[in-house]
Amino acid sequence: MTKESNKELSSEQREELVKVLKARFEKNSHRHEGLEWAKIEAKLEANPEKLWSLNEMERTEGEPDVVGYDEKTDEYIFVDCSIESPKGRRSICYDRAALNSRKKFPPENSAMDMANDMGVEMLTEAQYRALQELGPFDLKTSSWVQTPDNIRKLGGAIFCDRRYDTVFVYHNGADSYYAARGFRGALRV
Repeated sequence: MTKESNKELSSEQREELVKVLKARFEKNSHRHEGLEWAKIEAKLEANPEKLWSLNEMERTEGEPDVVGYDEKTDEYIFVDCSIESPKGRRSICYDRAALNSRKKFPPENSAMDMANDMGVEMLTEAQYRALQELGPFDLKTSSWVQTPDNIRKLGGAIFCDRRYDTVFVYHNGADSYYAARGFRGALRV
């Protein structure tokens, strides 16, 4: 289902994306205190396939930014930091099984399929809560998060949002979809 079989960016696209990512990194230093852009940029240049995934995050209006560094794996962690759930990833159900089960008015795609096509991981509940420590996100929208197997086997899926200065975790049928619900991705570089 990948729309683009070529997962490489032109040198101009890479340059423009790195410029956008650097500007966002510098503007939002509270998200990644103690991290240096030069080291992140070197990692990006050494991993062009990750740049393609970051471009997909950007193209779908996720506004990816660095939110951490994993010392054990020597990887920087990028997460969608758009204030609301990314516009280019809304009105989708949870996964392929849910999409296939829709008899009437199926959505165009599912969150898990889109994440896979983009080369990113959908956030877990813990990652979503960690993101909320960096600022208020999803005040008007909501985001699907990885759902435990026991819930998914029963037909459900979970999503999160922030209301009343509190992060809420809710459930819905995995086949449901709403104009204000999408998903946020994470990418390790």
